[in-house]
Amino acid sequence: MFIIENYSLAVVFCLITMVCWGSWANTQKMAAKTWRFELFYWDYVIGILLFSMFSAFTIGSFGHQGRDFLTDIKQADYSNIVSALVGGVIFNAANILLSAAIAIAGMSVAFPLAIGLALVLGVLINYTSAQKGDPVFLFVGVALIVVAIFLNAIAYKRKSMGEQKKVSAKGILICITAGLLMSFFYRFIAASMDLDHFVSPAAGKMTPYTAVFIFSVGILLSNFVFNTILIRKPIVGEPTSYKAYFLGSFSTHLTGVLGGLIWGLGNSLNLIAAGKAGPAISYGLGQGATLIAALWGVFIWKEFRNSPKGTSGLLVAMFCFFITGLVLLVFAGA
Repeated sequence: MFIIENYSLAVVFCLITMVCWGSWANTQKMAAKTWRFELFYWDYVIGILLFSMFSAFTIGSFGHQGRDFLTDIKQADYSNIVSALVGGVIFNAANILLSAAIAIAGMSVAFPLAIGLALVLGVLINYTSAQKGDPVFLFVGVALIVVAIFLNAIAYKRKSMGEQKKVSAKGILICITAGLLMSFFYRFIAASMDLDHFVSPAAGKMTPYTAVFIFSVGILLSNFVFNTILIRKPIVGEPTSYKAYFLGSFSTHLTGVLGGLIWGLGNSLNLIAAGKAGPAISYGLGQGATLIAALWGVFIWKEFRNSPKGTSGLLVAMFCFFITGLVLLVFAGA
């Protein structure tokens, strides 16, 4: 299987993760005019599973290093399989709430609040379990990202002044709940792997390719519960049905699958990089997706157009703090 040999390449993989995790939601925005996010989400989950299978049987099985996918999954301990499955369930609950938050508050608000909170808590949780990286650079970087999140919240408050829709409180609450849940999923999937020995993992532990596949299965299985509930009792809008899902066009379904493929690519690269970078740094850099999503929301989807004077300055400051914080995370592992 393919294994990263140096920290520089691990950082590159984490930066690609950041772009993927910050961009997949554009596919939801593309389908939003005619397609409910609950229906979109099924295609998104299918896309995640498809990519996990593709990577497991290609770069997760080719080459002479480590265990190939089929050999690895056969020897995996039950406890490690359950850990990766639980990670998938937690992630799915968080991500469904994030999708609802995007529908209510927009990408440039939902991502900084939800994923920003997940970044801060997730780094703390993952660093506690595997203390790789300089703690000073790591936590100063996280602190700067907290400032960036705070600036984004102020900008959103200014934008919301005078608007008639009273959805901000509900949207922010959903964002916070999603962020709290999102901060825990990575720890469960990382615990199922031998992060220090990808070449020769301990018996019972899984390679990142196998762990990602089991994680994706957890997402799919939990979706039958979580998303079925939302289809019948949605957070936003009127109830829909599985009949409506099967009436969707091929191109509409393909948009959702593409979103899942994009997120799945980022997830796989991030966990492959975790062996060299450590879970705290790998997760933290990946969740820099907040910055990418904010860029999409501000410059492409124009979610802050017609905002009061001074809002642009707050957004510029937010981007500066985010970028500086992410740079410090990179130096923390160097």
